Amino acid sequence: MKVNKLKLIVLSGIFASFTGCSVQNNSVKTASPTKSTTKPNNNISKPKEPAVTTKPVTTPPAEEVFRTNLPEIKREFRGAWVASVANINWPSRNNLTVEQQKAEAVNMLDMLKNNNFNAVIFQIRPSADALYTSNIEPWSYFLTGETGKAPYPNYDPLQFWIDEAHKRGLELHVWLNPYRAHHTNGGYPNSLSMANKLSDIVVRLKNGMYWFDPANPKTQGHVSNVVKDIVKRYDIDAVHFDDYFYPYAAYNKGADFPDNATWNAYTNSGGTLTRADWRRDNVNKFVERIYKEIHAEKSYVRFGISPFGIWKPGYPAGIVGSSQYDELYADAKLWLNKGWVDYFSPQLYWPVDSKGQGFEALLNWWKSENSMNRHLWPGLNTVEIKVSDRPAEIKNQIEISRQILGKDAGEIHWSIAGLTKNASMLPTLKNGPYSEKALVPKTPWIKAVPLQTPTLFTNDNGSFVQASWSNKNIKDVFQWVLFTQYNGVWQTEILTLDTLSRDIPKFKDGKTLNGVAIKAIDRLGNESDYIAKKVK
Repeated sequence: MKVNKLKLIVLSGIFASFTGCSVQNNSVKTASPTKSTTKPNNNISKPKEPAVTTKPVTTPPAEEVFRTNLPEIKREFRGAWVASVANINWPSRNNLTVEQQKAEAVNMLDMLKNNNFNAVIFQIRPSADALYTSNIEPWSYFLTGETGKAPYPNYDPLQFWIDEAHKRGLELHVWLNPYRAHHTNGGYPNSLSMANKLSDIVVRLKNGMYWFDPANPKTQGHVSNVVKDIVKRYDIDAVHFDDYFYPYAAYNKGADFPDNATWNAYTNSGGTLTRADWRRDNVNKFVERIYKEIHAEKSYVRFGISPFGIWKPGYPAGIVGSSQYDELYADAKLWLNKGWVDYFSPQLYWPVDSKGQGFEALLNWWKSENSMNRHLWPGLNTVEIKVSDRPAEIKNQIEISRQILGKDAGEIHWSIAGLTKNASMLPTLKNGPYSEKALVPKTPWIKAVPLQTPTLFTNDNGSFVQASWSNKNIKDVFQWVLFTQYNGVWQTEILTLDTLSRDIPKFKDGKTLNGVAIKAIDRLGNESDYIAKKVK
């Protein structure tokens, strides 16, 4: 009996201990092992859910990602014209093999990239012909030696230039001559030449060239179709027109432009403008139309014009020379005033100290007319400006442009031959104003969908940190900017789109790597937000 009683006492204690735990977990004061016959108490708390095991969070720890003040990225437009007409620049001859053509193009693009340029203006339509696959106009004589003859083996030169330029982080602007129908160096016009196929809207000038009549609606429609076709089918960055609108008077040996048919049709229909104003009005309407049509097709494709550098003699005071307003019937000042361009590159081909055509005076005047704040990037006569020290003159003009234009500075060099045929030109530029790479200036009047912030991953591999990055909408990215911080000081590096990783030394010049950051850059030079990570 004593033993059984002891067991009973022990068992009673264990049971009391067990029921005490149950009361704590369920917040109930009493408990009974028997089935309850009373209604449940709805105020009783439910038992806690068992802990759920989750996968590790892949987002970097908060202390690795940080906000900081990154340095401003250097910006300046640095372009060069590549002329195909008369085989001035590319291809150097019209009988090169396809492989020779490609090799020349690659050499030019490598040279631009290695000397910190960021754009190439490539002439793809020198005279109503095509250095690209077209169902509207024939293959260029300057490409194959025969108008309408395709390259063999067949390839698309424009597509090749686009691909190779973009690989190197260079913009590709397509340069078209809107009104020239045939060049005297382009062989005899054959049956495929537009001078013959569209003879009803083409006139022959006294120097042997053929010219579209700018007043004819068929001319405007034809050129419009050519431009829209290129913008639609090719991944270009801009469309570019030069200074050839109505031709220079010398092309017709001083005689008036032969447009009697369209002029008589205009006056007979009740037109009241003078002949000069009527011609200018034809070109004005055409420029406005092309600008709007380009942006309607692809909003991010810019439109640029490089007019003759003097609007009229006397503008500004002291300027003398030809008048594009009166001779070419090009009211370039109006186009700039109206904002019918995204960038404007007046051909300022005279020295700084020229008395009648001073570079600085003309650039300041064009800036004063830039009421819509479009890009103003002057054309420089790098190949043949009349000075004793050409590289020093071009360097001086770039520095003056920077002073006048500020953060929206830039220039285009006529032509790429001026960079390669003068042994000291490229070293002067790269050791001076072009010592660092630069992004093109932003184009804020063109709306763009903001880029998403890139992703950034870092991995410590001992003596260096391996950084890799990407973006959800990588199709909208054109370049990257990589920031590295040593001893608290940020450095920047502009990278091509296909560069998605970098091994970054943890120690450089006696300094220690503290952080890494990355930004994405879109087609218009806009920056995404950055992501930055600390390096321990």
